[in-house]
Amino acid sequence: MKRALHPGLVATLVILVLLPFTFPNSYFFDVAIRVGLSAIAAIGLNLLMGFAGQVSIGHAGFLGIGAYASAILTSSYGWPPLAAMLGAAVLVALLAFLIAKPMLKLKGHALTIATLGFGIIVLIVLTNEGRWTGGPDGMSVGPLAVAGWQLGNEKQWYVLVALLLLVAIRLSLNLYDSPAGRALRALHGAEVAAKVAGIDTAAYKVRAFVISAVFASVAGSLTAHYSGFITPGLAGFLRSIELATMVVVGGMASTFGAVIGAALLTVLPQLLGGLESYEMVAFGLILMLTMIFLPRGLVPTLRERLRRAGK
Repeated sequence: MKRALHPGLVATLVILVLLPFTFPNSYFFDVAIRVGLSAIAAIGLNLLMGFAGQVSIGHAGFLGIGAYASAILTSSYGWPPLAAMLGAAVLVALLAFLIAKPMLKLKGHALTIATLGFGIIVLIVLTNEGRWTGGPDGMSVGPLAVAGWQLGNEKQWYVLVALLLLVAIRLSLNLYDSPAGRALRALHGAEVAAKVAGIDTAAYKVRAFVISAVFASVAGSLTAHYSGFITPGLAGFLRSIELATMVVVGGMASTFGAVIGAALLTVLPQLLGGLESYEMVAFGLILMLTMIFLPRGLVPTLRERLRRAGK
């Protein structure tokens, strides 16, 4: 029997279709596109942090690798953008697989510090290898073109990013309800109990790590082609903290929580206007208040309160 679409996915589709009719100019399309790109990366990180329970604060490293690999392949080697994005995703998947096994043997604070170290290494490489990356000044990236047709305006980009966001949400929801998703949730709840139940916890952690890295790579490649210019800051520590904050604030293990967290923390800097220097202060305050008053995150906490109110 064919399974019905998730109500949240349907609601997201309706919102994405109706939202452009409320935008008065291209600036709002730009913000919406950046929300979508951040949401794709946050959904991937949620698979690692929310489902598998493995905390990463260096995930922007994969975002940066995806962006720069796609940029270098298109600008220096003449690859078509889609082939470059695919090549970047394969490269990131291989790298994530190679470092996942030794890294995921660590637990708790040790794992968190290891992921931070990975992010710092990527940032240093992107900054110092100026011959390939342009160094701290960054590099230009060609536009995204498919079969000679080039995405030339924000409306076209909005449609593409909205479709990919829906695909990312659907993949995450399918994984959540699958046997692999249940194994990951069991691993998150109690790793020892999961092992006793016969779950290969090491293999599932590696899979979650690789999949989350590929999500970040795709988001990074799209960001590079959309913005047309990238700098090493894309892989910086602050970007990693932003992604982790999106997952935590929205609600770990909640796909739609990751989307809402991405929307909130992407729109926030726009609302702050000329107070860019206080942006990270605002992020820290939001994270602190969330942990105090909504420890499970926005979406799971509000869902539980609505359920109780309906009884």
